[in-house]
Amino acid sequence: MFPCGNCRATAVGADGRCTACGSYQQQQQQPLPSAPPIGYPAPGPQGMGMPAPVDLRRGLSTALTVLFGVLIASEIAVLVAVTDRWSILGDFQDGKFISYEKADDADDFAMGMSVINFFVVVAVAIVWAVWFRRLRLNAEVFAPGQHRFTPGWAAGAWFTPVVNLWFPKQIANDIWRASSPQGPHAAKRGLLNSWWVTLIVGQVIGMVASIRYEVANTKMEDGDIETPKEAMDTIDSMHSALGASMFSSCVLIAAAILALLLVRQITAMQAERATLPPQSGPAPYGAPAGQPYPSQPYGGAAPYGGPQYGGGPGTPPPAPGQPAPGQQQYPYGSGPAGY
Repeated sequence: MFPCGNCRATAVGADGRCTACGSYQQQQQQPLPSAPPIGYPAPGPQGMGMPAPVDLRRGLSTALTVLFGVLIASEIAVLVAVTDRWSILGDFQDGKFISYEKADDADDFAMGMSVINFFVVVAVAIVWAVWFRRLRLNAEVFAPGQHRFTPGWAAGAWFTPVVNLWFPKQIANDIWRASSPQGPHAAKRGLLNSWWVTLIVGQVIGMVASIRYEVANTKMEDGDIETPKEAMDTIDSMHSALGASMFSSCVLIAAAILALLLVRQITAMQAERATLPPQSGPAPYGAPAGQPYPSQPYGGAAPYGGPQYGGGPGTPPPAPGQPAPGQQQYPYGSGPAGY
């Protein structure tokens, strides 16, 4: 039954005759419902949306959380030891008497804390590489074939000289986009970028400070000093190097705290993302209904039809090589921040 065009009564049968007023008419065409916004398709039953299993075990993330707590404590101990040495050198520059025993005790304490910190860093690096590789394997399930590096690089890039200054960040960017439950273009990377900047800055400053201190200390111990002025200049260099090392320790403590928060955040994101199928792009323009959607490359133009991407229902697809309406297109893997 459908409404009559003459009397408006819902009394028109399949034969086209209205039982209320007796008029005959053709069945009216009902408008098709608008297509829903395209984003992540609705999730199916738990564990049924993924083409491959996702490893959501929390053992590694829990171990990293504990290790980062130990690392923060060891970095604080190193900071205290370096501050003690810096203070002793400052007193010596001011002409105060410093006993050899006090100076030796400060050096021994600093050396002991540095050794402990070194082993903690090694333990964190090993567990982190294994955990990071697992994130990359999960991200492959979320966005198949849309990553710049293989899972092997997710672990090996951290230990490869030179490229470890940017490869791990690019891999982390891809993992972060693939793991975002709201879609790759809605992934905000403030925490990720802050952690990476503090990590690189802290490590670079710490390395430069350590080299400066060792050069000056070796010169002092070898007796390659001929005048009192040269001796004071060497002590000044050691003092300033220790000051830079103190700053590096503070930055690395901040990096460790941000890394701990990052572990918790990405673990929660992947747990939520595992309930959704892989990201899909828009259907080809003019394609018949029911045709599978092709994959949308991460970092490309957003699918049309989604209000969050600047489009709406019925918006035509962008021309090849052109961004979607309201969406600025960036090269794959890049963005406004340059990462």
